[in-house]
Amino acid sequence: MTKFTHAVAAAMFAAILSLPAHAQGDAVQGEVKKIDETAGKITLKHGPIKNLGMDQGMTMVFRVNDPAVLKQVKVGDKVEFEAENGSSGYTVTKIQKSR
Repeated sequence: MTKFTHAVAAAMFAAILSLPAHAQGDAVQGEVKKIDETAGKITLKHGPIKNLGMDQGMTMVFRVNDPAVLKQVKVGDKVEFEAENGSSGYTVTKIQKSR
């Protein structure tokens, strides 16, 4: 390898390392339809969730990682959230009111 090839390879490697990790996927827009604090669940009407293989929007129930986040939203709120398919089913990992 030439010095130029080494430099290009090093630059590409550095660029890859600087990319953000997307383990959970991009944020999804939704609307809170129901909150069940006792069960730690939230019902959201949402658009497609690509990282879960959902190409269409729908309304569905999610578990939440931290039940305390359910106190930050109320029925009717527009939200932005991230979800994953965990061992206990579809789980909201982040949620916040939309701006």
